[in-house]
Order: sequence, then C-alpha cells, then structure tokens
Amino acid sequence: MSRKIKLIWDFRGPTSAKTAEHHEIHLKEYIAIEKLPLNITGFKIINDMQAIAFMVVTDENMIQVRDALKPHRGEIFEG
Repeated sequence: MSRKIKLIWDFRGPTSAKTAEHHEIHLKEYIAIEKLPLNITGFKIINDMQAIAFMVVTDENMIQVRDALKPHRGEIFEG
C-alpha cells in the first residue's frame, strides 16, 4: 500500500478564503481530467488573512501532480 501525500497551496490576504475555496474547484477538475485514483480535496480557513487548499495523492502520482500544479508544500496524509 502506498503512502498518501497531502499537497498544500497557501493563500494569504483578505480574499484568501474565497481564493482557496475556488482553487479546490480546479483541483477537482484536475483529478477528473487525469483520472487520479484519489479524490480527496478541501480547503481550510486558518484565520481572516490565511487559508489553504489541499489535494491528497499517492506516492505514484505525487511527482506528476507536483510538477504540473506546483503546490507550496506537502505532508504525509494521516486519514
């Protein structure tokens, strides 16, 4: 069984929440187009000036997605 990796895009500023929410739409579109095996995405509001969007991929897909979508960071997904 391969590891799951959470790729994260950080957004800052007064419009960060709406930007992260909108970015998740594009992540879902990418998953559908590329027929990726996982469809775990989301966004989280950290505070009124910071939010994130994220996508979970497998080890096998990580490099492809990283190179195409340029996430800001990543971490092992527990869940």
